[in-house]
Amino acid sequence: MKHLPAAATAAIVLFALAACSGDPPTSSVPRLPGSGASTTATTGGDDNPNAVAGDSGAGRRAKLHAAAQCIREHGVPNYQDPVLTADGYVYTDEVAFRPIEGPQMEAIQTTCHDLIQAAGFAIRDQGPPPPKLIQAGVKSAQCMRAHGLPNFKDPTADSRFAPGKGFGMDPTSIPPGGKQNPTLRRAAEACQAVLDEEAAASSLGNLGNA
Repeated sequence: MKHLPAAATAAIVLFALAACSGDPPTSSVPRLPGSGASTTATTGGDDNPNAVAGDSGAGRRAKLHAAAQCIREHGVPNYQDPVLTADGYVYTDEVAFRPIEGPQMEAIQTTCHDLIQAAGFAIRDQGPPPPKLIQAGVKSAQCMRAHGLPNFKDPTADSRFAPGKGFGMDPTSIPPGGKQNPTLRRAAEACQAVLDEEAAASSLGNLGNA
C-alpha cells in the first residue's frame, strides 16, 4: 500500500483522530474569560465570540493584529493574523498552537490576555463555516461514503473545522482500527482531490474571501 499524499492525510486521517477525541491536540489553548470555547462544534453557540457577527472595522482589525503580534513574539512565530470578515466573524490560526506546551501557553495567556480581550476573539474557536466550505465538505463526505464508509456524515453549519485542514470526522464515522483501517485509507486515497479542495476551502485566505 503506497503512502497517502500529505494533504489528504492531514485533511481526513490525522485531524479525524483529533475530532474523535472531542478536543484539538493542544488542550491548553488560552481562551477569553467566560468564552467557554466549544470543542464539539465550530460555532460554539453564544459562548464563541468568533461566531458572532460584530465590528468589522479597521479599528478591530488593528486590535486583532496587535494581539497576533503579541502571540508571535511570545512563542508562536508562525501564528497568522486572525481573519475578520465583512460580517464581523473571526477565523483564527488555531493549528499553530498545537505543538505548544502548557507552560508556554500559560505565558502567552498571561502576557497577551488584555490584547486578546480587547480584540474580542478566542484564539481556539472559529466563525461559522461559510457555505463554500460546507459544500466542499459535503462533496468529500459523499466521496468517502461512495468508497466504503457509509457512516461518513455531511458537515453542517455547526461542524467543527480547522483552517487549512477542513472538517474532522464524527466519531461514529470512524471505522474500527482508525487511521490504520484499510477501507479508510483506500477511501482517503480515492478521494484525495476532493479532500484537497476541502482543505483549500478552509484556509484562512479563502475563509476571508468566502
